[in-house]
Amino acid sequence: MSELIRIENISKRYRMGVINRGMLYKDLQSWWARKRGKEDRHDIVLEHGKSKSGANNGDDFWALRDISLSVHAGDTLGIIGRNGAGKSTLLKILSRTTTPTKGRVMTRGRISSLLEVGTGFHPELTGRENVFLNGAILGMRTREVKSKFDEIVDFAEIGPFVDTPVKRYSSGMYVRLAFAVAAHLDPEVLIVDEVLAVGDANFQKKCIGKMNSVNKEGRTVIFVSHNMAMLTSLCKKGLVLKEGELDLPPSPIQTAVNHYLSKLTVLSKTELIERGDRQGLGKIRITDLKAVNQRGEQQESYLSGQLVEFQIYYKCSLEEELNNVSFAISIYQGASNFIAQLGSEMAWKNLDGIKGCGIATCKLNKLPFTRGQYVLNVMVMQGGVIQDWIQEAKVICIENGDFYGTGKTPPESHGGVLFDQVWQNIETH
Repeated sequence: MSELIRIENISKRYRMGVINRGMLYKDLQSWWARKRGKEDRHDIVLEHGKSKSGANNGDDFWALRDISLSVHAGDTLGIIGRNGAGKSTLLKILSRTTTPTKGRVMTRGRISSLLEVGTGFHPELTGRENVFLNGAILGMRTREVKSKFDEIVDFAEIGPFVDTPVKRYSSGMYVRLAFAVAAHLDPEVLIVDEVLAVGDANFQKKCIGKMNSVNKEGRTVIFVSHNMAMLTSLCKKGLVLKEGELDLPPSPIQTAVNHYLSKLTVLSKTELIERGDRQGLGKIRITDLKAVNQRGEQQESYLSGQLVEFQIYYKCSLEEELNNVSFAISIYQGASNFIAQLGSEMAWKNLDGIKGCGIATCKLNKLPFTRGQYVLNVMVMQGGVIQDWIQEAKVICIENGDFYGTGKTPPESHGGVLFDQVWQNIETH
């Protein structure tokens, strides 16, 4: 198979807190100084005489480090990694929407990408005009785009709104049209980030089907998703990124998924207070998450049907009392299949007068999950705004217990949720 993409030792650095200096000519002067190995007179001088562009600058963030990769025609490659691993940065470099700080990228053929909601669309133009604009950007002639236009509109399900400016589209309509354009304009390489999560389940299934058909035509698909089941169904190969570095080179997809899931177990043992990969404003910080039995003890594994209490330890960063606070735990099987969400706002109430340190608890009298490994995400919100959100905060193992008190358990092939059931027989005559 012919090679379509090759990247060699690419790294990408971002300067934290710096957008630009406000004047193009100053940026050009800085670039010319660095090119000649001279001092950049526009650098900000820090302590000890080091400049902000120096190698020891603590404000530099390396999103990617020394990544090398080769992608061939017909490949279906899944890119796996936690938030902040560098997945989206890598896709932007492959799509040529950003350039690497170091290394080089070589591509062949037409590359079509769907990276973020609205990427590549002009908000003032209509859906119809944006389809033709995207075709022109890809180097297609007007008649080529016309031949695909009806198919694109039908797939995106935006027929009545095709002549409406896209700035009035919902995020779902944006994604449907953007994916339809990217997939139908005959790319040699189709690159899709996890923006498909914005669409509904039926549209996601439709997109997976289209990506499979694109691949069967001999075209290449590169896909990023947190949904391991979706990745496994679509991709033949997978690679794993960790903190901007290649943790596992392209391997069979199941090998890559298993490698990623095994690392989650190790990660879940890291103290939550030390985790830097968290999101939120930070008025309240989650310091620990525990699952304990009726004696208040943590177990190596838990049995379906037993009493389990989840304990969310938190600390407020402000002296003032916080009102309208809610806690939530999302539960996934194997980090991909969403199983359930536990939420104080849904099942109880929002909390007022939160101050200092405390523990929010959620008790399940009968743990309703079958045998397997479950990943817990934990979040705290205040006034509907995320204050702290940690994904893959904890991994728990569950074994089949006597949930129903009958000594019987579901077959190994039937995973999921157990329901507390009441059956009876009513005779009719």
